[in-house]
Amino acid sequence: MNLDMLGEFAGQPVWLWIAFFAFVAIVLWVDLALINNKDGRISAKKSALMWGSFALCAMVFAGYVYFLYEPDPSFYNSPENLNAQATVQYLTGYLLETALAFDNIFVISMVFAFFAIPPAYQHRVLFWGIIGAVVFRAIFIGAGSAIVNQLTWVLYIFAAILIFSGVKMLLSASKPHEAPNPAWIIRLFERFMPVTKEITNHNFVVRLPDASGRMVLYATPLLLALATVEVADIIFAIDSVPAIFAVTRDPFIVYTSNIFAILGLRSLYFMLAAAADMFRYLKVGLSAVLVLIGGKIIWNFLLSKELKLVPYLEPHWSLVATLVLVGGSILLSLMHKPKARIELPGNH
Repeated sequence: MNLDMLGEFAGQPVWLWIAFFAFVAIVLWVDLALINNKDGRISAKKSALMWGSFALCAMVFAGYVYFLYEPDPSFYNSPENLNAQATVQYLTGYLLETALAFDNIFVISMVFAFFAIPPAYQHRVLFWGIIGAVVFRAIFIGAGSAIVNQLTWVLYIFAAILIFSGVKMLLSASKPHEAPNPAWIIRLFERFMPVTKEITNHNFVVRLPDASGRMVLYATPLLLALATVEVADIIFAIDSVPAIFAVTRDPFIVYTSNIFAILGLRSLYFMLAAAADMFRYLKVGLSAVLVLIGGKIIWNFLLSKELKLVPYLEPHWSLVATLVLVGGSILLSLMHKPKARIELPGNH
């Protein structure tokens, strides 16, 4: 069968999109059905190994982009060295989305604490959270790509969102992370099905007797936590999707870099959630990245392309700046870790 007969979507053959989704499905199946098929706490070592495996897959995919990918020239500034441009944009997007997902991880830890989700069941919630993220990011990125590539001026709105978000994040850098208020999510579920506060197994719904003794389906705290995690991911997408479109307009590069970052960070959750206080300067670095990326849109599309006042900034500068700012903020955080308070006997 000639695969080209399947047609194209967003500048790439449909078979390539199908192959990528099949790869993600296989990876998730291996994760839940083979590696983590039993409930239990995931150790820091196992978490790091899982993240390393996903990071390796992301780097192998970067090799595919460089050697085999066929970029659509309409999404790139120059027709020369398209594969090199696509690879730099993919790596920049992957690093940027990975950095932005750090905040998401800390919020997820707060959601688990609110619903008192036992560590043994947290990976199951995160697994299904990834499924939701894959679907929602596809919707957001598909809509964003259609809009951006038809109406370039929308990028200026993205720039304003990024700069506003960066400034807002900087002003709240010293404040604790905030999770979405789950009260309305609980009320929404209670309108359609009863909710139980008990967690007896890893199921999202259980059958329990109601007031009349009839067995009915109840939503468990695991389902409520999953819904709250998905809401948090949608909120974070408001920052991350405009940020990635500031790096590249190639929908395939946008989506693949997003998904690899999500897969990796969710696997590293069990290490990072416990170390949230260690990254005290990360918000400052991320806020600077968001402002920088927003400013780059104005520089390239207004000052360079429209007004011809300044030279065009190539994508590799975004990669360098993201590495320096995020890496620097993490390094600075590790160099100035908060000191543990020592409790002396008799002092209360």
